Amino acid sequence: MSNHDIELTINGRRFAGSVEARKTLSDFLRIDAGYTGVHVGCEHGVCGACTVIVDGRAVRSCLMLAVQVNGAEVKTVEGLAAPDGTLHPAQQALRDEHGLQCGFCTPGVLMTMAVLTAGNAKPSEESLLAALSGHICRCTGYQGIRRAVKRLAGENL
Repeated sequence: MSNHDIELTINGRRFAGSVEARKTLSDFLRIDAGYTGVHVGCEHGVCGACTVIVDGRAVRSCLMLAVQVNGAEVKTVEGLAAPDGTLHPAQQALRDEHGLQCGFCTPGVLMTMAVLTAGNAKPSEESLLAALSGHICRCTGYQGIRRAVKRLAGENL
């Protein structure tokens, strides 16, 4: 199989690599780039654990090929906090409301919440909850996540 050279920005840093055409973005981010905060659960786009931000949109990285992000800007959970360590409002809300549980679904949940609140957007609690309906928490710990969504929506209203 032939490899394809790709170059992209991950969490503000340029990254170049050579990948097989069939390599998923989630595998590329975890294995080649070392961003293990990208969790792979179902590998069918159902659970949401692999959600990352590509060019400002929340996407399931297990459903994208790495070659599709050539030239793109990708953000993983590792790049969500500010450079000085200040938590993103979504991270702070999940922390304050104990919405972390085991942490497997957390990166995907955070990335979806971050996109919805980007640029001081003011999503309603209902729209946040609707977007998060595509994330599966195996701990059945939705109560803390829901409280975090309420807090985040309240801060943005």
